[in-house]
Amino acid sequence: METRIVARPEFRLVGHAARVPLIHRGVNPYIQRHVAALPAEEHLRLEALGDAEPVGLLAVRADLDADYDEGSELTYLHGVAVSRSSPVPADLDVIEVSAGRWVVIRVVGPHPQILQRTWATAAAEWFPFNPWRLRPGPEIVTVPGPTGDLGSPTRELWLPVEPA
Repeated sequence: METRIVARPEFRLVGHAARVPLIHRGVNPYIQRHVAALPAEEHLRLEALGDAEPVGLLAVRADLDADYDEGSELTYLHGVAVSRSSPVPADLDVIEVSAGRWVVIRVVGPHPQILQRTWATAAAEWFPFNPWRLRPGPEIVTVPGPTGDLGSPTRELWLPVEPA
């Protein structure tokens, strides 16, 4: 598992949010419908607003149930990261993110299966053997651009961590 630890100052996640149920396996149809309902121009507008790491379009899960129970509700945001000083259009939803560290896991393979498998592997094999634990904050996945190979894209899974 290819990982790195990144320290980030405060930033914001901005985009279009929806409350959806947590689904552990396969494509989440609620998220799929939410993203599909956005016009192509909106993806381009969001990308132009992004000015912070993680870069590009992002799939964000926030307000997750502490036990990750299947069917529990979470906030899903399709958007970008912006610095605290960047202006945000009034029609976008905002998630404030506090300063902290993140474990960034490189994920290569078909979506969403490889991402779900990577999360499970991190929980079972990476966290128990590393001096980090999850801290409160959103989970972020980078989304490959429109020219990426969607059958086998490279993504990054960003999980908020703190020393164990």
